[in-house]
Amino acid sequence: MKCPFCTDLDNKVIDSRLSKDGTVVRRRRECISCHRRFTTHERVEDIMPVVIKKDGRREIFDKSKMLSGVQKACSNRPVSMDDIEDLVDRVERYFQDRGDKEINCTEVGEIIMRELHQLDEVAYVRFASVYRQFKDISDFMTEVKELLSTREQRVRKKGQKGKDV
Repeated sequence: MKCPFCTDLDNKVIDSRLSKDGTVVRRRRECISCHRRFTTHERVEDIMPVVIKKDGRREIFDKSKMLSGVQKACSNRPVSMDDIEDLVDRVERYFQDRGDKEINCTEVGEIIMRELHQLDEVAYVRFASVYRQFKDISDFMTEVKELLSTREQRVRKKGQKGKDV
């Protein structure tokens, strides 16, 4: 690590501390040459996959785009910013853990929709309408009917579990 004062490369670590979330190490260092102290922050470099867009273009995975889309879908809904950020973090972590170098944008959209389906059904339909590019009201109605069918199945399963006990 180069000293910011004298640019010498020789220094020693005096103190190390982990950040609250455990993702950053804060190190207090002292330059051997000029004896001045400075702080460095170390974090793991995230290697995110390249997203293959529908038109064939490739771009680096952008968490902020995902966050923006989910925020728009959740606007004026009883969904906290913490819930939105947790959703986006889960999706990002999923793709990091997989370790693929390239992913298709349709897969990203489908995973976001699955997460939104669990979080807020209205936000899910909003996101789906943009993501799947609904052309008319019949596309919208088809999605809502599927959503209602899924909800009814869930309610029936819960009712059956209650009877089994």
